[in-house]
Amino acid sequence: MIGRLRGLVAEVAEEDVLIDVGGVGYVVRCGARTLGRLPAPGDEALLHVETQWSEAQGPRLYGFLTREERRAFVMLQAIQGVGPKAALGVLDVLSPPELAAAVAREDKAAVARANGVGPKLALRIIVELKDKPIADGLVAGGLATTGAAPAPPPVSAAGDAVAALMGLGVAEVAARRVVDQAVIRLGEDAGEGALIKAALQELGR
Repeated sequence: MIGRLRGLVAEVAEEDVLIDVGGVGYVVRCGARTLGRLPAPGDEALLHVETQWSEAQGPRLYGFLTREERRAFVMLQAIQGVGPKAALGVLDVLSPPELAAAVAREDKAAVARANGVGPKLALRIIVELKDKPIADGLVAGGLATTGAAPAPPPVSAAGDAVAALMGLGVAEVAARRVVDQAVIRLGEDAGEGALIKAALQELGR
């Protein structure tokens, strides 16, 4: 089973990306949010991969930029009626922290914005994910039984770096792209300052 791929982005299509790892090309299925945040062709990318097998299609790889996105993808598919396409659709409209917050406040409409997810399935997703650790440090619905307000999604160093770049006049799409590339280069534990410096270097290329 393949759990992670680090290689060069060779081609990006509508639903997948071709990653060249030592001369071997891996076709990895990704959601629109992930595809839009990938480095440019020829640059290095790191994808967290979920490998699945079916008799009809054989092995299929699904790729994500973070471990928590991959974990949320697996958790979503454990719900009856949610296949890979619907799970990717949910993660296209809601990041794991946003999904956890939507589940905590029982926001069925937010989940139903995903392609392939109707109101009934959205409600099932909310019910099934209650009290599940969807995002790092955030349990969906964990505060709902106490009557307290749901905790806001945790602010990440990458998010702060994107906001800082936007404050400098960089367009959001460009800011997210260069910060994502900085995360790939420096690792997910990199601090805000290091990410901003690396992102500015990327913009200057």
